[in-house]
Amino acid sequence: MEKKDRVHSTATYVIHHWRLYVFFLGPALLLTIIFKYLPMGGILIAFEKYSPFKGFFGSEWVGFEYFKQFLSSPDFMTFLANTLKLSIYGLLWGFPIPIILALLLNRIGSSKIKQKIQLVLYMPNFISVIVLCGMVRILLSVTGPVNMLFGTTINFLTLPEAFRPIYIISGIWQGAGWASIMYTASLANASQELKEAAQIDGANIFQQIKAVEWPAIKDMVIIQFILQAGNIMSIGFEKAYALQTDLNLGSSEIIATYVYKKGLLDGNYSYSTAVGLFNTIINLILLVAVNKIVEKMNDGQGL
Repeated sequence: MEKKDRVHSTATYVIHHWRLYVFFLGPALLLTIIFKYLPMGGILIAFEKYSPFKGFFGSEWVGFEYFKQFLSSPDFMTFLANTLKLSIYGLLWGFPIPIILALLLNRIGSSKIKQKIQLVLYMPNFISVIVLCGMVRILLSVTGPVNMLFGTTINFLTLPEAFRPIYIISGIWQGAGWASIMYTASLANASQELKEAAQIDGANIFQQIKAVEWPAIKDMVIIQFILQAGNIMSIGFEKAYALQTDLNLGSSEIIATYVYKKGLLDGNYSYSTAVGLFNTIINLILLVAVNKIVEKMNDGQGL
């Protein structure tokens, strides 16, 4: 069947069964429009001296004033550096862990043991961020288990140099197991015949991974890397804000927490929207740049 015939038959089917598509896709499209596309109109606030009483169209238009104000702020480079360090270090240390876990799980022969280990690895993902931060605060408090173990009285959350390791390590513990699911599923497509042949030929574990298992997860690894690298600036404020103290602000104050404080706490909606929009634009640029880099590394083949 030619391409035109396939398109025609598909269009005919959709027209004849339009009620079915409306019934199943209508609610999802409606919710997407209401909660995803309509709020985009709020971007206008970034270019106005917004007043809730005057509304979007009654507020004074100021153009790029708030963008210039943020970029010329003496704290701009500090917030940007803290955000980038937290994201890049988290990506460098956290990205390989799920891959390693998936490769290790794939080598477990017993399905029962494998399921129990997976259950233990996946459970931290269902702990809320606030509960996780509470656990971290208890563990690292002056009278907490860590200080009792080493016989010290250090309040780790007051040390700026300790904030990033605490943030990244706790994030890896919480999300690495759940993130390994995609790689575990991809490894299910690895050829068992090739694996057995490699074992018969005397290939060691690393050679088996390189020849059999890595090709099965390579595309998934590239896609996940592009998505995570493109979201370098999209750190949520919840965890950073919950682990933040007055003494570790030098490392813990990132763009997301700054937006939260300026927008919701100080009521400076226009300025916080401008900062958030700046963050989004940087993310978009990074996503496109990383995709182009990976395309060149992948012999020009896009994903």
